[in-house]
Amino acid sequence: MQSRGAAKETGTTVAGRLVALAMAGALVVVSLSACVSGASQPRAARTEHAALAGSSPSPTPGPRGMRQIQVASAPKHVLATGAALADVETNGLLWSREFYTERPIGSIAKVMTALVVLQSGNLNQQIRIPKAVISYVAKYQGESAGLRPGDVLTVSQLLEALLLQSACDAAYVLATTYGPGVPAFLAKMNAMALRLGMTQTHFTSPDGLPYPSEYSTYSTPADLLTLGLAAMKLPAFRSIVGQRFYNLPKSKGLHHAYWWGNTNFLIGSYQGADGIKTGYTDAAKHCLLFEAVRHGTTLIGVVLGSPDTGPAAGAQAAAKLLDWGFGLKLPAPG
Repeated sequence: MQSRGAAKETGTTVAGRLVALAMAGALVVVSLSACVSGASQPRAARTEHAALAGSSPSPTPGPRGMRQIQVASAPKHVLATGAALADVETNGLLWSREFYTERPIGSIAKVMTALVVLQSGNLNQQIRIPKAVISYVAKYQGESAGLRPGDVLTVSQLLEALLLQSACDAAYVLATTYGPGVPAFLAKMNAMALRLGMTQTHFTSPDGLPYPSEYSTYSTPADLLTLGLAAMKLPAFRSIVGQRFYNLPKSKGLHHAYWWGNTNFLIGSYQGADGIKTGYTDAAKHCLLFEAVRHGTTLIGVVLGSPDTGPAAGAQAAAKLLDWGFGLKLPAPG
């Protein structure tokens, strides 16, 4: 299904809440009324919105806690089927397309996997890589960090593989450890989504791999902004996703040497880019949850379903959105 590398990354679709939610905050009581069945395609209703200066208010309601910022233009030539861009400091949505439409998201799911692990803690815990990772990756043709059975790595090191190389073997090892077991871990992922207010998101794998169907794991641009904001509040998460690569030297008696490169083409090539996570499956196409900072302005956004024109398709769409967003004269926070 997919080859290795960012070109074919496997396993990678606010209810738009741009709310400053702490990871260990109080539960948000919500209902998952927007869930779709695992075998059915997510609902789609084409909507695109940028609040143009001087125009009448949009009929599309903004997410709770976020205001629609009026701007003088709209981004051009962004081919993603779902997308959004928001300004973090002003807590404002600049532009969106199919903001509440559920879509497969591929390996962006690994952001939630990382959040569950980071909240659980014990990042120095050592884990022996099981033989099962080989058959797991082979069965689903998932992206791999090349983890070798018998090697002993820390949780922190596995998070590097998970978020940079988009490693499905690392996701499997973390899920079986922190569930314990994949079903229990998935329950934690979905519970975390509800606590964050992500009412149009559902996970059926810890890595975004398309099982039991291509559409079983899904989210919306709105929910993914919430996810990205929550993740980027964590220093341990930020320190990983902003790297171009991670080199793990061989440690005698523990593990082989490993080198993992960031699948996010924005890192190291787009000024100010500091995260977050790529995604790709046949159904999801190229997806990217991203953030960049310039001159005191922090923009966070997502593109879903960018056409499969090349390995950097998601990053190219994100760069167009960021160029447009940074070119705006935004109001000062507050």
